[in-house]
Amino acid sequence: MFRWGLNILFTRSNQVFEATRLLRFAAVGLLNTALGYTIILVALKFGCGDIASNILGYACGLMLGFVLNSRFTFSSVTRLRKGTALRYALSFAVAYGANLAVVFTALSFGFTSNPWVHLAGICIYSVLFYLASSWFVFVPAPLRNPSDDTAF
Repeated sequence: MFRWGLNILFTRSNQVFEATRLLRFAAVGLLNTALGYTIILVALKFGCGDIASNILGYACGLMLGFVLNSRFTFSSVTRLRKGTALRYALSFAVAYGANLAVVFTALSFGFTSNPWVHLAGICIYSVLFYLASSWFVFVPAPLRNPSDDTAF
């Protein structure tokens, strides 16, 4: 069991850190970040508050990110498998939860309406979401067990 787990980890790690894929994810991430962060800043300016602004910013980038990542970043997956959108949503929820943890922690220390707090949350979110997208959402066919398609 342990040996199998290490084999999967090392097999996947070669795919996860492929330079071209990482650069494409970064390009999509820059677009999403520019859109989301702009919306966060505008919402903060109009008094929406930290949490509402954050939710609004991330919600606006979610669909754009799914389309661009599925067609551009992880183009080795030629068609979306059953459950891809659900796995994407679950991965988003985990990464976004980590982002919110950063924001809530900053709020508890008195940092309100601080753009740097949201930027730190974006960094944590981006790393976690890339790893989840590589290992869980858009895994190329050779690394996946076909029976996994029914799991999610």
